Amino acid sequence: MAKPQCIAEFRRLLPGDPSAAPHPRQVHGALWSPVQPTPVAAPQLLAFSRPLAATLGLDPALFEQAETTQVLAGNQLWPGMAPYAANYGGHQFGHWAGQLGDGRALVLGELPTAGGRVELQLKGAGPTPYSRAGDGRAVLRSSLREFVCSEAMHHLGVPTTRALSLVATGDGVVRDMFYDGRPRSEPGAIVCRVAPSFLRFGSYELPSARGDHALLRTLVEYTLRQHFPHLLPNDTAKATGREVAAWLLEVATRTARLIAHWQSLGFVHGVMNTDNLSILGLTIDYGPYGWLDDFDPLWTPNTTDAAQRRYCYQNQPGIGLWNVERLGLALLPLLDGDEQAIATALEHYRAAYAEAATQRFAQKVGLTFDAAAGDGALLQDLLQWLAGAPTDFTLWFRALGAVVALPEPPTAVPVELAAASYEPLGTERAAGLLGWLQRWWPRTRATGRDPRAIAEGMLQVNPWLVPRNWVVQEVIEAAEAGELGLLHKLLSALERPFTEQPAVAHWVGKRPEWARDKPGCSALSCSS
Repeated sequence: MAKPQCIAEFRRLLPGDPSAAPHPRQVHGALWSPVQPTPVAAPQLLAFSRPLAATLGLDPALFEQAETTQVLAGNQLWPGMAPYAANYGGHQFGHWAGQLGDGRALVLGELPTAGGRVELQLKGAGPTPYSRAGDGRAVLRSSLREFVCSEAMHHLGVPTTRALSLVATGDGVVRDMFYDGRPRSEPGAIVCRVAPSFLRFGSYELPSARGDHALLRTLVEYTLRQHFPHLLPNDTAKATGREVAAWLLEVATRTARLIAHWQSLGFVHGVMNTDNLSILGLTIDYGPYGWLDDFDPLWTPNTTDAAQRRYCYQNQPGIGLWNVERLGLALLPLLDGDEQAIATALEHYRAAYAEAATQRFAQKVGLTFDAAAGDGALLQDLLQWLAGAPTDFTLWFRALGAVVALPEPPTAVPVELAAASYEPLGTERAAGLLGWLQRWWPRTRATGRDPRAIAEGMLQVNPWLVPRNWVVQEVIEAAEAGELGLLHKLLSALERPFTEQPAVAHWVGKRPEWARDKPGCSALSCSS
């Protein structure tokens, strides 16, 4: 079987660091540093994504070969691979952090596919010039979480980076999970991430902050030619302020629509720093993410953010706007100083988010949004009711699909909806829900659609299964004990998240009581 043939266009077309030394340092005038993966002791392929392999044109039999595992562990390279770590900066928790870069990730190379070339990136393959005081490694728990959620998001229809493989390294990695002075050795692992590009907002912020406007221009023009070719007339054209402004608008729109999609599914990223937002509008860098169990707008899964709650569920749309503004300010030297271009991009973001969010939430309740019919108030009242007491976000919306098919407006709270509550409904709360249902039910009939079609449409946007933290934690603990059956079972089930699958029904109920305060379920850190 022929080995995949990779290329290195990013390295070829953009300025790089002349030094290949992996020691930490400030890297100026370069967008990447050459670095080789650090070999691991005993790599073992734990899982790979068959759907992604098919998309990339990779034969599943390739993953049965020992050499493939060695490549996905960083011990060997396929032809054409020229590994590098990207150089970028970012705002972290609202503050400029300066140079950050790929501290525990490196791109092996780019794989040409029928849909265009994609980057293959190993996360956890050893130190780079951007590792600072870190070891460049990753542990099994965080790698498995990223692998599972990347693929789950894809099957949910959310724009995302993908995960091709999960490899155990055979080496221990010491981590202090909650930064509380109790480090321990954990099994190491490497995930192979896949995306058309891993460029993020911080990629443009760093050269701008350093006043290296020539490097900034080089990167922006590369980005437009490679990923937004419709914005430049030809491969040799220079980007004027007009093209840069048009690109900023497109990034703003993609970002707004992405976050609206997150909100509609109850996904909380957990660490929306500017170095964790993709310029392609993809979900990127799965760290301390989480899925809403009970609908708490202030919930964040990130212990680092527990006090500030900067990146909690309800703040994600506003943080996306703030991050777009940071990108706009970084691009100001190429916008000919036109601050109005940034203001226009922010208005585009607000409009795109409002449109996408209202449409997605209207679809969740079986409506075609109509502001004149009072649908805005109907949706706001529902979200306010859900936040009034612990109510399971995913289960409640899924259950509403059964209620919409009732022949008459409900005269009592349907048991399916009551069952999504984490505590018994009191009289006042039940009355509030019933009042909402009696306003909502006639609206679903306003267009004359068949109730069965409405119900079916709701089931296609309200998932039956999402990778909740407590579910993934069960899989992690099994994998750490050497049992991979649960991992493969979960991956298979997540390929059909809108379809009821009795074999995994135990992963669909409300959060168990044991998971309320369990590390890895209720709270996570950025540690990996």
